[in-house]
Order: sequence, then C-alpha cells, then structure tokens
Amino acid sequence: MAFNFGAPSGTSGTAAATAAPAGGFGGFGTTSTTAGSAFSFSAPTNTGTTALGGLFSQPTQAPTQSNQLINTASALSAPTLLGDERDAILAKWNQLQAFWGTGKGYFNNNIPPVEFTQENPFCRFKAVGYSCMPSNKDEDGLVVLVFNKKETEIRSQQQQLVESLHKVLGGNQTLTVNVEGTKTLPDDQTEVVIYVVERSPNGTSRRVPATTLYAHFEQANIKTQLQQLGVTLSMTRTELSPAQIKQLLQNPPAGVDPIIWEQAKVDNPDSEKLIPVPMVGFKELLRRLKVQDQMTKQHQTRLDVLIKQEIQRKSGYAIQADEEQLRVQLDTIQGELNAPTQFKGRLNELMSQIRMQNHFGAVRSEERYYIDADLLREIKQHLKQQQEGLSHLISIIKDDLEDIKLVEHGLNETIHIRGGVFS
Repeated sequence: MAFNFGAPSGTSGTAAATAAPAGGFGGFGTTSTTAGSAFSFSAPTNTGTTALGGLFSQPTQAPTQSNQLINTASALSAPTLLGDERDAILAKWNQLQAFWGTGKGYFNNNIPPVEFTQENPFCRFKAVGYSCMPSNKDEDGLVVLVFNKKETEIRSQQQQLVESLHKVLGGNQTLTVNVEGTKTLPDDQTEVVIYVVERSPNGTSRRVPATTLYAHFEQANIKTQLQQLGVTLSMTRTELSPAQIKQLLQNPPAGVDPIIWEQAKVDNPDSEKLIPVPMVGFKELLRRLKVQDQMTKQHQTRLDVLIKQEIQRKSGYAIQADEEQLRVQLDTIQGELNAPTQFKGRLNELMSQIRMQNHFGAVRSEERYYIDADLLREIKQHLKQQQEGLSHLISIIKDDLEDIKLVEHGLNETIHIRGGVFS
C-alpha cells in the first residue's frame, strides 16, 4: 500500500460554506479565477515540512502540557470530585475512557475535565503498520489530488478536469496540465496524480517542481477553487531525504509508546522501502483495510489482463521445459489435495460438520442450552483425567512393544545360533 507523505489541504469553514458552481461535473470548466491567482514559480517559503505532514505531524507542545499531564494523572488515579468512595469508581470510569480513547475525565470541581482522545498514551486501540515510501524526485513534479468522486466520473470528464486545473493555474499558455494516472480509493473517492509542464520561449520545457506546484495549490483562494472541483486532499509525491526519514523514525508519533515504536523499527521487513506508520483507532484500521482490499482488486485485474496476453502470445507454441516442470508440480499438488486421507478428506469432513451445524442451527434456532459453571469445571477435570489416563496407557503400550521387539530379536538370534550348531 503506497503511503503519501504530503501535508493534506484542510477544509476551512469559509470554503465549506462556499457553494459549488452549478452545472458540469462538480464545476469542471466553470471555475472562475481571480486576478491574484496567476501561477508563480517563486520558491515556496517553507518546503521542508511538506513531506512531513499526514500521520507524522507532531503537535506543537503547549505551555500547559505539564498541567495537562498532572490533570490526566489525577483523573485516572485520584479524582476528588465527590469526596467519598465514589471517587474510586469515577477513577475506574476515567481509566476505561482513556483506554477507549474518547470521553471526558472529571476529577475536580474547580478544574475543567480532561479530554480523552485516541492520541492519549493510555489508549489501547493502537498498532503500527508499514507503508511504502515514494521514490519520485521533486523535479518529477508529481502532485496528488484526491477527489470526492468515482473514478468513472473522473475518467469520463478528464479533459474538463485538465482545463479546470489549467484555469486554476491562471490560464497561462506556457503551462500544460498532464494527468499521470488515476486510482480508485475507498468510499467512492479517486486519486489523480498530475504534473505541470512549463514551456520556455526558446522551445525547451521542464516540469514544475512538486513543492512549487503544491505551494500554489495551498494558497487560500486556490484551495477554495480546488474544493469547488471536488478536491478533498492535496499532497506532493516525493521521496524523503535521509534527514527527514531519520527525524520521523527518531520521534514516535503522538500517543504511540516509544517501546512499541522502537520494536516496529526493528521488525521492519524492508527498511529501505517501508516505513512504520501508526494506526490509531478502528477508523484508521478500517481505512487501511479498505485501501488494501482496493489494491488487491487492482492487482487481480492487472493479473487477469497479463494472463490473457500470455495466452495469446503462447497460442500455437509447444509446451516448453519450464512449463512442463510447472505442470508436474501442479499435478503433484492436485494429487495431494485429492488424496482421501489428506486435505480433501479433512475438508469434506469439515464441510459436513458445517452443514450439520447450519441445519441444526436453523431447526433449533430458538433453543438455548446453558451449563452451570461448577458442572463445566467438573466436566473439564474429568476429561483431563481421562486424557492423562489415555496418555499413560499409550506410554505403557509403547514400552511393552519395545520389550516385545527385544524378546523377538533375542529369540531370532538364539534360533540362528542353534541352527548353526546342529548343522
């Protein structure tokens, strides 16, 4: 799963209140430009943080952070809200909220409650995954725009999209907007990768650097126009410098235990291509699951196309040696699967059990059986004793078999010796 390290373009209250232009595909071709929206190639004032956005953004340390930690500790361990034994119950409730990562922890009548978020260090619903690091250079000029529209809509009106983006760049005739590619995202969203080519008067051309193009898109008036086109997120697709990677790895994300972060770095299966990323809460886990499922479908689609091409390419040719070897291996695997005592028999038995369970579940869906806890413990103990007895019996039988083999061996040797003497 590719991970984009660009900073997202947030949705401001003003932009949210702006009505989308009527007609067209979400405003493609209808976006008006202002006098100050001409594209500028001046270097952005701050490009160092562009690649450090997203999940790795570290919150600014507030001056009252120490007080926040003290208040959190008081809410979790020693609230004084009620002044009696109910404060202990309140402390447990605050702990539960902190573990869950939501709610307010009341602990004192004179101090506001503590806000528990999923970034708090006590939240249990956290994990660390791994994502691919982009390998594109800044001079490649790739910028990602995420549209809140289906890919079919984007593809059907791609030319209108290009013209609208050209207007956003000020309509400069020396600039050409190009679409590098599109990709379907979960929740009916689409990722569009673009780059802009600038032609100079002497006939040469170059791609506008990604950081420069992104800085232009981040201007307030330009961002509003992009939002009217349906853009919910914009970011650069550029590789991280060694210094940026070092900084990201040295500083655990907000709310992630440093020990877990260090272990995630050790467990990285490919530190040259992958980087650990935090997954906080079920929503982030679900998002990654959807993206992974989407990528799997795309890979399967590409594989199906390759299979069709390979079939056409190999049509009329004799089977080659490597193909014959592969056929033998597949036949061997098929034979193992079809063996009655192997996997097929076990699978058939499992399928029969599942069908029986489904049948009885449908017939007796209203019936419920419960076993007393003490009786259940007695049954477990009885079964355990039976299992131990069987194990002991098996051990005795094995020992007896060894003794019988020794006796049989001795008898054979005696008969052989006697036969030699009488001969």
